[in-house]
Amino acid sequence: MRFLTIGLTLVLSLVAAAPLINAQQKQISDAVYIAQALSAAPAAVAKQATVIRVDKDGSIRTLRSGSAGFTCMIMGTDKMCNDANSMEFIHAMMEHAPPPDKVGISYMLAGDQGASNTDPYATGKTADNHWIVTGPHLMVFGPPSKALGYTEAKDPDPNKPYMMWAGTPYEHAMIPLGPAN
Repeated sequence: MRFLTIGLTLVLSLVAAAPLINAQQKQISDAVYIAQALSAAPAAVAKQATVIRVDKDGSIRTLRSGSAGFTCMIMGTDKMCNDANSMEFIHAMMEHAPPPDKVGISYMLAGDQGASNTDPYATGKTADNHWIVTGPHLMVFGPPSKALGYTEAKDPDPNKPYMMWAGTPYEHAMIPLGPAN
């Protein structure tokens, strides 16, 4: 229950922070949404993952309860499946709070539509925010990720492991699992 509460709080924070749910995602059926959200994770994780959805009015519905310790969702066009620790990490980031001192894992096997590699709060590409698109990947959150020794370059090769948001409290490892789009 604690995980679900953290997850719901995270999603509410994300919804309040920016209008991330696009019109097309709002219109798809719950069955299609579930299938798309679960595509973010490996089959073994997705098989027993919880799926949550933010509705048009900002309310959050659990479409499917799971027992794998992962929660899958679609935020904007990005599909992600997060363990409890990564949900806490992302929630802390959205609240501008110190992140937890825990290792977290998040799958994004469908890749992403891009993000600033230097500004955790950027909502779009600008001339100087080092926008990067990463194909299918795994994210590792928490202090141990910083010890992996991956590049902290502002414009890294998105086909090789790198640190996103290097030098910020929200620095985390991006580990590509396939080619960038």
